[in-house]
Amino acid sequence: MGRDLTRVLVLGSTGSIGTQTLDVIRSLPTHFQVVGLAAGSNLDLLAQQAREFHPQLLWCERAAPPALADLASQIGAAVIPLEEMVSAVDLDVVAVGTAGRAGLEPTLSALQQGRAVALANKEVIVMAGHLVRRAADEGGGQLRPVDSEHSAIWQCLWGEEGNDIRRIILTASGGALRNLPARSLAQVTPEQALAHPTWKMGAKITVDSATLLNKGLETIEARWLFDVPYDRVEVVQHAESIVHSLVEFGDGSVKAQLGNPDMRLPIQCALSYPRRLQPTVAPLDLPAIGALTFETPDLDRYPCLRLAMEAGHQGGTYPTVLAAADEIAVGAFLNGAIRFTQIPTAIASALDAHTSTPDPTLGEIDEADRWARDFATHWLAARV
Repeated sequence: MGRDLTRVLVLGSTGSIGTQTLDVIRSLPTHFQVVGLAAGSNLDLLAQQAREFHPQLLWCERAAPPALADLASQIGAAVIPLEEMVSAVDLDVVAVGTAGRAGLEPTLSALQQGRAVALANKEVIVMAGHLVRRAADEGGGQLRPVDSEHSAIWQCLWGEEGNDIRRIILTASGGALRNLPARSLAQVTPEQALAHPTWKMGAKITVDSATLLNKGLETIEARWLFDVPYDRVEVVQHAESIVHSLVEFGDGSVKAQLGNPDMRLPIQCALSYPRRLQPTVAPLDLPAIGALTFETPDLDRYPCLRLAMEAGHQGGTYPTVLAAADEIAVGAFLNGAIRFTQIPTAIASALDAHTSTPDPTLGEIDEADRWARDFATHWLAARV
């Protein structure tokens, strides 16, 4: 393949973001080359991807070593642990589509080495935003947000260097349960919470969308990605999911980024920056959409949003505990072990019990993450 291709390492290649990243690359074969693929446990899908894209590097965290080695030999790839892949091959962009803690070391390593990171992992910024920011500043790496909301903000800021940001306005769909009466939330099933009306996402983030916890995490992300104080980040509900976020500047002008609710658009933007390549998603048809609506979210209905915003303000290891406790609680809900309305109660209990560490090191973040998972697991077990 030609040396002018953008070389992409895809971490979390078998998940929702990873498969959509490969959709974009598949649609634009003269622009991108896959140099590495890493997955968690889905070796069958990884094998399909490897045979199609012929990467130089492969990894599957929970695959049997002989099976992974056999796959690698079939396509002439090297088996390299995920955390070492960034340093093992010449590349241009690291696409981080892993969930949770797994994406942190590769992100820090890539930024320290001056790489571009197309980041879709919320927890990396929420847990360690100060460390990620420091790695980018010291190493010269570039953060390219993939979340549709932060991609929208990022795009609104192109060409605006030196201009004051008065407000960042994050839009929230309200999730699958937005029209359900609050009194009915305790009886919600996992199937109901996963039936998002506009977005196709992984199970965990779809539940976070229904609780609006995801929007609280995005508030914390915005603070670190765009170096703005929390009091300049606002959330509005926007059911149509067409306006992905907005930025208000010092003179009162507001810029917004619009598009159909399709994650392939922000992924493509992050991979191809600063170029805008031909579209790989359906064009926006505003007359067909009709009206666009906006409203202020009700924090009584969405206590997870309030908890996340408070954790962000308090800082230290509180955001780590927030993210870890939520992961345990959402997993329990999806397994049918707890009610939907117990998710915020579990998170609040963990935050209340936690003693935060200011300006935490990576080791202290890991310890807070372990503590929160243990606390939430035992708290929930006592109530099942």
